[in-house]
Amino acid sequence: MTTAPEARDERVPVTVLTGFLGSGKTTLLNRILTEQHGLRIAVIENEFGEVGIDDALVLDAEEEIFEMNNGCICCTVRGDLIRILGALMRRREKFDRILIETTGLADPAPVAQTFFMDDEIAAQLRLDAIVTLVDAAHVLPHLDEAKPEGVENEAVEQIAFADRIVLNKTDLADDATVIDVVARIRSINHGVRIIPARHAQLDLHEVLDVGAFDLERVLADDPSFLTDTEHQHDTTVTSVGIDLPGELDEDRLNRWLGNLLRTKGVDIFRSKGILALAGAPKQYVFQGVHMLLDGEFGRDWREDEERRNRLVFIGRDLDRAELERGFAECLATAGATA
Repeated sequence: MTTAPEARDERVPVTVLTGFLGSGKTTLLNRILTEQHGLRIAVIENEFGEVGIDDALVLDAEEEIFEMNNGCICCTVRGDLIRILGALMRRREKFDRILIETTGLADPAPVAQTFFMDDEIAAQLRLDAIVTLVDAAHVLPHLDEAKPEGVENEAVEQIAFADRIVLNKTDLADDATVIDVVARIRSINHGVRIIPARHAQLDLHEVLDVGAFDLERVLADDPSFLTDTEHQHDTTVTSVGIDLPGELDEDRLNRWLGNLLRTKGVDIFRSKGILALAGAPKQYVFQGVHMLLDGEFGRDWREDEERRNRLVFIGRDLDRAELERGFAECLATAGATA
């Protein structure tokens, strides 16, 4: 007696890319978009804040990219996610799979719920895996952070819900720290596969089309998964976005950023910006995690393009007025008017 072959699942696979602020999600996204793999990928990006930066950090690619700003994908803009997914499915012939990059403050559980609680989406899309990036050098303080009662620790939730964990930035952590981080990951999500990486360099077959999301396992760990949609973010963590025209004095900017991160860096989880330095023909792109800051020149400013500066800070108890004032004082024209 021969058994019938198992029916092929024709639904579009969806990968959810999550991880705490600064863990390397955009770096991995760029790797996926620029690798010569022949896959057609539609990307949905979600930023936490009123000034969009990640669109400029994602390298030029042929893939279709949709942005969701000013809200966290797991709560305030979840309806937008359903609408974007519906719009994508009307252009089904243009892509083979979907990749969703969440904000660093997203709880992946409500995002995953979307693929089981909306009948139309469930019939057309298949949640393939939740891939969580973990910053080996900075994650332990976030895992240890005490939260008020009822408030989630997003870093813990992202690890607990992961089907694959990319342990990134192992080059920035010593061996003892990496061992401690792996032990913490195992204490939260014992059986998850951990993929060590530097600069998000990994074999993409380890995170795409892995068929790793298992609803039965999730329900065994959390029987209320398909019914419990309530969760609460830490309201002390906010985003400050600044958008200023003009050019920046590089020396003044370096002094301001250096002093800011030296004195407030513990509470600044993430910083990133696209800046116009005086006299520089290219955009200056910088990204920071706590006190670590890295920057490089990006694309040329176009002749018909206004030179503007977009900057975002995400952290605890941020003083918007102070940040706006300090940044404005870095403008090249500020010295002339002082």
